[in-house]
Amino acid sequence: MPEGDTVHQAAKRLHGALAGKVLARSDLRVPRYATADLTGRTVLDVTARGKHLLTRVEGGLTLHSHLKMDGAWKIYAPGQRWSGGPAHQIRAILGTGDRTAVGYRLPVLELLRTTDEHRAVGHLGPDLLGPDWDPDRALKNLLSDPARSLGEALLDQRNLAGIGNVYKSELCFLLQATPWLAVGDLPGEHAARLPVLAKRLLDANRDRPARNTTGRREQNLFVYGRAPRPCARCGTSIRVADQGDGSRDRPTYWCPACQRGPAPSPSRGRAERPGIPPRTNN
Repeated sequence: MPEGDTVHQAAKRLHGALAGKVLARSDLRVPRYATADLTGRTVLDVTARGKHLLTRVEGGLTLHSHLKMDGAWKIYAPGQRWSGGPAHQIRAILGTGDRTAVGYRLPVLELLRTTDEHRAVGHLGPDLLGPDWDPDRALKNLLSDPARSLGEALLDQRNLAGIGNVYKSELCFLLQATPWLAVGDLPGEHAARLPVLAKRLLDANRDRPARNTTGRREQNLFVYGRAPRPCARCGTSIRVADQGDGSRDRPTYWCPACQRGPAPSPSRGRAERPGIPPRTNN
């Protein structure tokens, strides 16, 4: 699933292509909005809110989309071949005189009144890359359920918005805590450092084509996608296991030597294998 930095980049590309321009084409290919027509309206801006995209158009309307696991917005010049997937996967088309934005496999697409945006994003915690960022509030949210695992608390967008599975694993490594450690058991100095560190990582990657949390050219990530390769800090094999509620298990990576706290035994974890690519920008 795209994380806050990736969605921020998508918003920036969409804003650059559409903002300030009049829509010459509008096609929302979901049954509820099949008859909605935005042509003739000017696109005011495209904004990221956590992992959500808000495309605001003239007349007080907002097109809300969420990429989830497989969604993507692609931008094409006139005459350029559309290459984001087969036509039946297209859910939205927004075209101006010189650019066309095509939304593929969008699992969430809804047209709202701009004054009702809170219905879509009002539940979110402070946005790590947004103007509402508040580290004290984010920390208070995270600590509100001290028995909850650190990994699950970081993924809960109601606590702070923008962290996904990659940053969850990387932040836990940097805090030297396993993702299964209860938030309340995180040492005080590490807990206080968490929101600041999260903000620093996303800020550093908000405009990078390839995500990097290590600051090194030869290795972009510390643990995510690296099982069973050796930890760059201690040489121990990185491990991977599923973490979640059963219905939404997500691969979680950690170093069993550098990170303290509970963790699944090797027999309970998923089979260790070479990691998947950490990010593909669309």
